[in-house]
Amino acid sequence: MDIILLERIGNLGSIGDVVTVKDGYARNFLLPQKKALRANEANKKVFEANRERLEKENAEKRSAAEKQGEKVDGTEIVLIRASSNAGQLYGSVNVRDVVNGLADKGHEIDKKQVVMGSPIKAIGMHDVTIALHPEVHVTVKANVARSDDEAELQSQGVDVLAQLFEEEQAAIAEEGFTESVDPTLEPGEIPADMLEKPVETEVEVEETKTEETPAESEEVDAGEDAETK
Repeated sequence: MDIILLERIGNLGSIGDVVTVKDGYARNFLLPQKKALRANEANKKVFEANRERLEKENAEKRSAAEKQGEKVDGTEIVLIRASSNAGQLYGSVNVRDVVNGLADKGHEIDKKQVVMGSPIKAIGMHDVTIALHPEVHVTVKANVARSDDEAELQSQGVDVLAQLFEEEQAAIAEEGFTESVDPTLEPGEIPADMLEKPVETEVEVEETKTEETPAESEEVDAGEDAETK
């Protein structure tokens, strides 16, 4: 679809440019948001008739955004979150969290102005882009940490995530060394659990019983009867 841009759109063009975009992009975003007009003859005449006014309004909005940007640019917001020992968050930091964090600093930002490729899922210092105007973008810092003390370290430039990794590796190495070496052994001494032990075997002696057969039993009984008589 051919459209006339009513404001600057990244990767498309500036106000007044006629560009071709996919129909879905135009119908679902550009036209409803009044960022563009269909590029037909009627709209072209309407735009040309209002070009001066539209350009003036755009300049005023850009100027206001630039002034706001001077206050917002570089703002650091601290977001305390729970995470694993490896620094992975139990959840994530999203657009709403950034908006609320900036509001706490006195900056009223619309969630549509927050540009995040994906939610933040790890502790650390993260850059977040704020689009105050199509031609005015600033960057704020999202300081995601597990505590205020940790946030302070990150604010000073300490890479807490790398520090956690080093501590974890040191703990693993220390644990492995402790398990493999007995500090009580003399040099060259073999641990007791590594010595060969004699194999003890138990021999079970079963008592054998002689069972009398019926024939033998009868013979004995007959002999006893004969002696009695």
